[in-house]
Amino acid sequence: MSALSQRPDNPVVGVELPHEAASLHVTGAALYTDDLVDRTPGALHAWPVQSTQAHARVTRLDVEPARRAPGVVRVLTADDVPGVNDAGVKHDEPLFPSEVMFFGHAICWVLAETLEAARQAAALVEVDYEPLPALIDVKEAIDAESFQGGRPKMERGDVDAGIERSAHVFSGEFQFSGQEHFYLETHAALALVDEFGQVFVQSSTQHPSETQEIVAHVLGLASHEVTVQCLRMGGGFGGKEMQPHGFAAIAALGSTLTGRPVRLRLNRTLDMTMSGKRHGFHAEWRVGFDDDGRLQALDATLTADGGWSLDLSEPVLARALCHIDNAYWVPDVRVNGRIAKTHKTSQTAFRGFGGPQGMLVIEDILGRCAPLLGIDAETLRRRNFYAEGQPTPYGQPVQQADRLRRTWDQVKETGDWDARVAEIAAFNAAHDDVKRGLAITPVKFGISFNLTAFNQAGALVHVYKDGSVLINHGGTEMGQGLHTKMLQVAATSLGVPLQTVRLAPTRTDKVPNTSATAASSGADLNGGAVKNACEQIRERLAQVAAQELGVSAADMRFSDGKVFAIGQQDKAVEWAEVVRRAYFQRVQLWAAGFYRTEGLHWDSTVMQGSPFKYFAYGCAATEVEVDGFTGAYRTRRVDIVHDVGDSLSPLVDIGQVEGGFVQGAGWLTLEDLRWDESDRPTRGRLLTQAASTYKLPSFSEMPEVFNVALLEHAHEEGAVYGSKAVGEPPLMLAFSVREALRQACAAFGPAGTSVDLASPATPEAVFWALSEARDGEQGHLRLDGAAADVPDQRPAGATGARPESEAVLESSGTPAQV
Repeated sequence: MSALSQRPDNPVVGVELPHEAASLHVTGAALYTDDLVDRTPGALHAWPVQSTQAHARVTRLDVEPARRAPGVVRVLTADDVPGVNDAGVKHDEPLFPSEVMFFGHAICWVLAETLEAARQAAALVEVDYEPLPALIDVKEAIDAESFQGGRPKMERGDVDAGIERSAHVFSGEFQFSGQEHFYLETHAALALVDEFGQVFVQSSTQHPSETQEIVAHVLGLASHEVTVQCLRMGGGFGGKEMQPHGFAAIAALGSTLTGRPVRLRLNRTLDMTMSGKRHGFHAEWRVGFDDDGRLQALDATLTADGGWSLDLSEPVLARALCHIDNAYWVPDVRVNGRIAKTHKTSQTAFRGFGGPQGMLVIEDILGRCAPLLGIDAETLRRRNFYAEGQPTPYGQPVQQADRLRRTWDQVKETGDWDARVAEIAAFNAAHDDVKRGLAITPVKFGISFNLTAFNQAGALVHVYKDGSVLINHGGTEMGQGLHTKMLQVAATSLGVPLQTVRLAPTRTDKVPNTSATAASSGADLNGGAVKNACEQIRERLAQVAAQELGVSAADMRFSDGKVFAIGQQDKAVEWAEVVRRAYFQRVQLWAAGFYRTEGLHWDSTVMQGSPFKYFAYGCAATEVEVDGFTGAYRTRRVDIVHDVGDSLSPLVDIGQVEGGFVQGAGWLTLEDLRWDESDRPTRGRLLTQAASTYKLPSFSEMPEVFNVALLEHAHEEGAVYGSKAVGEPPLMLAFSVREALRQACAAFGPAGTSVDLASPATPEAVFWALSEARDGEQGHLRLDGAAADVPDQRPAGATGARPESEAVLESSGTPAQV
């Protein structure tokens, strides 16, 4: 067992502890970025002037009416930027644009004494536009060949030969929606400049170092002249990895020019209309199976809807390509990727970072094809699982493949799978207008950043003369419990009680050059760095204690606030006393820790290598009930078993699994982003820009029975204290909800019905799907190349979108069910 993964006796990691700030959260005492404005006298408030065009050239900008408005101190425009007028790392995101690229694009910013004064003055700014063509839907962009960034290709074997040898070949098209982050805390920044010109920015950001970098280059400063701090975030989910930089830069620019603190905080409508979302995707695919239902070949093209700029679209697309296999072995694979440029918000990171989009494609394929193959979906999925050591399409061997089967089998056993399958069959036979469905789906998710350089972290640990400990690390806390885990790691490594350790806010002047808290790597990376720093201190203290006790330093042990030699617990010395003695011996009591993930290799030019440290596995079974009159449904039961290795903090991890699953279910079933695609002047406007029009999961959508278990005996060698990441993988357990809805819809039709289901599978979409099943339709199916005309089953005046998907059976070996 490696030193990194080995746990000492009586560790603090693995103990069920509440979130370190739970009491502050529930009592309202926790401070967030925007709360700090009340502690900052004289702060100005910022409000944007937003574009009323989806795509247009700004021909005139008159800010004088706003400047003359009561309470206005300054209006920021491109002429005020001393450095680079760009807020993106790809240099394709002008901070003050001369060509607006989406409806709601900020053209300039008003600074005023109050937020209301700034808002009213912004409405006075006069803007003239020269309208330009606007592409809103991803299919419009594909037809117009409007693409940006690289076009990766991942290939293994001979796909054409694989299709040729397949007994059954299907092809299809699938377009699915993105997702609004809807973090509780919207984007916020508070900037001030001290007497030396040092810029200090409090920002709700997942990536303080990159926020620092962007602020510096906008202001024409070096990085050491800018400090960024993130106290905590009220949610991030990836939406605060890249998007906060421009807002922080506006606040910093305003503070630099006025000499006063500047607060920028978006309200919910501003946040939804200005910030990026999960990428929607369009997929075209062709797949082959043998007579036993084993996958033979997959040929697919994935098009990500990137919005107006690149942001993180390229790595998001790369991860989608790398996860299109999910848990399934496909001998011959060819996947092409491209990024559509549309005139919408610049889509960005979101929990799963492209992995959910790639995995959704293969799960949709298996769900649609299973009935046509005459195989139930559970059997088809299980039959195609990876075996140990089989390589992914990008060349990384799949280790611990047995955990796929272990989680799968445990869910079926503890979830009474066989009995419930029989119960549901009996229920469906007895009920014509209500049907139930039960589905089980797996997850195999790679852990590490796509870009190898990001897989590093730093920490700074101070031990004070009284024995108390303060830790700084480069990760940010957004409610996910990272700080809780880091406290447990430090206490375990130093062998002290948890209350001995305190954690400081994340700051760029304490730990520099940090990576974003993203890619589910926060605990792996920062935990390794914290452990490294603590071990340096512990080794020095071991020398001090060994001299006192007359033994070898290698025999010293640290546990529960005491220091002793092996077998000599009766002669233990208190931790604080050893620290005191070390100080008087002039022994260094602080350390800078560092960690880099070993064993990674990735060549993005050919999409080959081993980009992930390990895979996280999981499995979920979901039972739903669908009303045949309305398409409304409820989730009756969910059973989950998830692999987090040896958990650092089980209570935190259980919460992450539950929260990730619910957020994934929201994406797949409820959260329906809509833009105005008409030719009216409002074309491109986000229509779902508030909680009143954008449906989020609530208590009424919670499973009536929700069983979550962590996989036991799952130690992860080579990771901090044997743990695994937990942030993103559970989101994809929610595929089971969508597949259960598919099963329920199919139950309204004859046996063997293949159901096309839109994503999100809103009650409206479910109604269209079950209506087609009732009529015996096979979801836009073409048999042997002959198109079947599927009439629109909607009543006159219905506005809901039909499932934008199509499945085509190309094989001559027609399943009996067709």
